[in-house]
Amino acid sequence: MKKEKELIKAAYEAQKYSYSPYSQFQVGAALLGEDGKIYLGCNIENAAYSPTNCAERTAFFKAVSQGCRTFQAIAIVGNQKGMAPDYCPPCGVCRQVMAEFCDPEKFQIILARSLEEYQIFFLKELLPFGFGNDLLCSDKE
Repeated sequence: MKKEKELIKAAYEAQKYSYSPYSQFQVGAALLGEDGKIYLGCNIENAAYSPTNCAERTAFFKAVSQGCRTFQAIAIVGNQKGMAPDYCPPCGVCRQVMAEFCDPEKFQIILARSLEEYQIFFLKELLPFGFGNDLLCSDKE
């Protein structure tokens, strides 16, 4: 349980940096690489909406840009400013990014309302029938 709580604490720290002037929905993510390093991400909104980036993808892109390409787990926290925390599952695009880099049987997604109240899922549970590179390989019979 120590790993989960460490990641949740880090996700709350990342949430403080959320740039969400339009939705006021602040999200933080803490991604644990196979190297043991924790990569933080927050959501970053844009007035044009489509350039907005989720906290999860921010963490993944930071990690990949620093050379980490294999991951163990991610903790995600989020809530609208002034509202009670609730579970904040990753959007479909973030789940697809996770599928690019993570083993769906092993990668853990920790959704937290607090340090004491959280749920753990494997990626395969949140992205059944995900689209992966195995579908693009031309050498399969």
